Amino acid sequence: MNPDLAIDLFKSTVIFALYVIAPFLAVTLVVGLITSLLQSVTSLQEQTLSFAPKLVALAAAGLLLAPWLLRTMVEFTTSIFARMGSMGP
Repeated sequence: MNPDLAIDLFKSTVIFALYVIAPFLAVTLVVGLITSLLQSVTSLQEQTLSFAPKLVALAAAGLLLAPWLLRTMVEFTTSIFARMGSMGP
């Protein structure tokens, strides 16, 4: 394996990881922002109040995005295995 191929493989893996994790980060960001806004409006500063909605939202996002996540991970793994044949000894 030459260095250019290794760098390309690493780059595509990092970009794919960002692509997969982006929806979860967006859900956490939106729920955290809404929770913080509600806490500041009501003057409730309970730490568990900000953690529990994020946890529930991430679980819901995981359930809703599971088919998409599984499909994209299988496609990426298949493409990596297909590229292995061209890497050579």
